[in-house]
Amino acid sequence: MNKIITLAIILLSIFSCKNKETTKVDVSDIDVEVLIDRFDQKFFTANEKTLQELKKQYPYLFPIENDSIWLQKITDEEGVILFNKAQKVFENFDNEKLQIIDLFKHVKYYHPNFKSPKIITLINNLDYQNKVIYADSLLLVSLDMYLGKNSEVYQDFPMYLAQNYDKSQLVVDMANAISENYYKPNNQRQFLNSIIAEGKKMYLIDSYLPDISDAQKMGYSTEKMEWVNANEEQIWKYFIENEMLYSTDLDLQTRFITDAPFSKFYIDIDKDSPGRVGVWIGWQIVRAYMKNNNVNLQQLLQTNTEEIFKNSKYKPKK
Repeated sequence: MNKIITLAIILLSIFSCKNKETTKVDVSDIDVEVLIDRFDQKFFTANEKTLQELKKQYPYLFPIENDSIWLQKITDEEGVILFNKAQKVFENFDNEKLQIIDLFKHVKYYHPNFKSPKIITLINNLDYQNKVIYADSLLLVSLDMYLGKNSEVYQDFPMYLAQNYDKSQLVVDMANAISENYYKPNNQRQFLNSIIAEGKKMYLIDSYLPDISDAQKMGYSTEKMEWVNANEEQIWKYFIENEMLYSTDLDLQTRFITDAPFSKFYIDIDKDSPGRVGVWIGWQIVRAYMKNNNVNLQQLLQTNTEEIFKNSKYKPKK
């Protein structure tokens, strides 16, 4: 039994090492300022008098509505419940701040003109489509979307989504939002173009968060991450044999790129697969390209799909 446990630990260590393919960079001398504004606390402790000051201080958070609407929101039962839960999960922001500092340092390393946005925390009534919004000088974060996957407030959400509603994913979602500002995919509809475009974005996040696991970056459980690693060759073989790479069938987007409980191969393995395996394959192609070519991150973002695919010399792990 002890030998089996030891072997398992060794295999796990090897597996973890394989996830760290991004080149580490020294960001120790990069200075960034991280300002975290707990607007959620200010809003839910406001009254009729202090509301006026909040509206003056944060005009962009108050669309034109009667004050009675905002006062009603302050005492809304659902909002108060979410606020109270968020205060327990985010009693302080110390650990998150350290992660954000590291994120901002890496972003600034790769994009010297990057200016740290002010982080404003919100309670946004479980708006899962807008967990983090990056708008130049602001980074809006809905804390009620990071209360922990087992929180009862997510009981109506499918598990493949709820598993990422945890504060451990907050910095990943921030990196994802920031990456949108530096990479704009083109409008080519070929499947290969789509997965490599997604791969570029994942490589950006890779570069911003070198110490975060691949599973977290993909939003996969450990089991789902192990599945894609074990089945990489079979996934790639399926794409090739079914002549998908140059297909413009939009159905491939929903089958292999968009969020879903599983990918749709329409064979027995569907139930075991995670969603978005096309994103993961695209990421491996981009990683292979960066490993086999002397280019930097900025050059990668400007390189077209065919050049990346051809020069990646991508070969899936068997």
